Amino acid sequence: MAISALRTLCASYRLSATIASRNSASSRRFFSNSPTNAMRFVQYRTSATGDKQLLGVLSDDGTKVSNVSERYGGDLISFIRSGSSLDEVKAVASKVAPTAIGDVELLAPVTNPQKILCVGLNYSGHCEEQNKPIPKEPMFFSKYASTIVGPYGNVIAHRISDQIDWEVELAVVIGKTAKGVSKANAMEHVFGYTVAQDISARDWQKQRNGGQFLIGKSMDTFCPLGPAVVHRSLVADPHRLAIKCSVNGVEKQNGSTAELIFRIDDIIQRVTESITLLPGDVILTGTPAGVGMHRKPAEFLKPGDVIDSEIETIGKIKNKVIADA
Repeated sequence: MAISALRTLCASYRLSATIASRNSASSRRFFSNSPTNAMRFVQYRTSATGDKQLLGVLSDDGTKVSNVSERYGGDLISFIRSGSSLDEVKAVASKVAPTAIGDVELLAPVTNPQKILCVGLNYSGHCEEQNKPIPKEPMFFSKYASTIVGPYGNVIAHRISDQIDWEVELAVVIGKTAKGVSKANAMEHVFGYTVAQDISARDWQKQRNGGQFLIGKSMDTFCPLGPAVVHRSLVADPHRLAIKCSVNGVEKQNGSTAELIFRIDDIIQRVTESITLLPGDVILTGTPAGVGMHRKPAEFLKPGDVIDSEIETIGKIKNKVIADA
């Protein structure tokens, strides 16, 4: 299908207004509207627990978090591996006194996944802005887990690059071991979704390191995630979500996951033909048009910039760019 035709097909799903969001008492906390009885998992810490990481479940309105660490430990991946049901965790959460969200520090909702798998050129608009044809098969690359920072963590403007760019993405969190999975069964292996920023040093991605993506994509702090992992049961259609990114309050990306060229089930099927996905593995599904590298003139991030990334139903993250120490 031609790019122009695919873009026309997807146009009806475009964002027509600002995505609804909810600010809590703290100006740094943002949560998109979500269905009632939401099951959204967060990792966090408090002044009382110091550096200890806790696992919690957010209240329906996103203003409180219930600590379920005593039962499941402070790690989402450990919880996923336990195979515990949502009904069970809801029952556990109902028995603890919740903490106001303004009194906690939200961390990345997934830490230390074995794999962060990324898909390049997976939105029709992102292909069009580069004057590239729709790919016949997905382009996969990876990021190290050491890139992960929380939903309000800082992004380092590494001094070895002057072409640091933004890419808002829908991230998929795998819920159970997947090997040789069919498209028909692929979505059963998804635990949930979160918001990601695939920060990229374009000079290292494109011109340096022999054209290999690894360093350009895997510098420290180059994968903000959060604010929560939203269980798949709360997302009616992950392929019909508004997605956007702003820098310093100026909108840069505004699209829909309807533009995905290779959908989530297709991605999982193709990957698991040769690579086993494990509980907690993260897949970044691609970015819509509007990245800095392809703007005219090109735009890149600098210290002091603030990146807002939001996906309908899933949530919003906010990350400041800081100078390299």
